[in-house]
Amino acid sequence: MEIICIDKKTFDEFRIRFCELESRLARLCRSGKDMGLKNWMDNQDVCDVLHISKKTLQVYRDKGLLPFTRIKHKMFYKPEDVQNLLESSYHPLKRKP
Repeated sequence: MEIICIDKKTFDEFRIRFCELESRLARLCRSGKDMGLKNWMDNQDVCDVLHISKKTLQVYRDKGLLPFTRIKHKMFYKPEDVQNLLESSYHPLKRKP
């Protein structure tokens, strides 16, 4: 292993730059949390996942079974909400002894 010695001034400059880099990374991580938009699903995505028609999806929306967001005339769904719908509709088979 090689030991490298640096003077205090150089060390302090490295430390300052490291702190600046750490601050930038923290800001990027915070702004990245808002970029979860790519995870939203549209009507076609949900229909494909649930194997349902667009009319059935509309019925789910009308009955309040599946939360959605509307932007102009386009609907978007959170994947977690679609998963919750699946889990709440799950009925395991009851086996007869």
